[in-house]
Amino acid sequence: MKKDFVSRGRSVSDLKAHLVLTTKYRHKVLTAPMIDRLHQVFESLLDKFDCKVVEFNAESEHAHLLCQYHPEVQLSKLVNSLKSVSSRKLRQEFLPELEKTYYQKKVVWNSSYFLASCGGVTISTLRKYIENQNSPIASLLLAIHPTLIAVAKEMWGFSPNS
Repeated sequence: MKKDFVSRGRSVSDLKAHLVLTTKYRHKVLTAPMIDRLHQVFESLLDKFDCKVVEFNAESEHAHLLCQYHPEVQLSKLVNSLKSVSSRKLRQEFLPELEKTYYQKKVVWNSSYFLASCGGVTISTLRKYIENQNSPIASLLLAIHPTLIAVAKEMWGFSPNS
């Protein structure tokens, strides 16, 4: 069983966010070397925020990033850093290719972005959990996520039979 929780102090979390960035005017400017470099920049920057890349992929006019983060991370600051640093690095390293499309503008990304929280459970599972608040703890934990039983056993000595 894979345990992929983030533990700090008195908190254990498993928070993931899906970020989609589009290029300015949706121009198809991202090449394979740019996408590879973008992946490296994102991994490096997320590491500085004590976050990690879960999945990354991109096409010529947009990039998808699924990352895991801790509750202390301010997502707006994280996104701003990802956009500004990656844009600066891509312009530094791929200026001739980018200038063909953006001329003298110092841009790569659109000013807007898409960000969605992601988790290991569905909305219907969470609804069941909330509806069954009077149920025993073991069934609640199993309704939320089977791996929570293992975490509860390990961290708090919880047993589903107790």
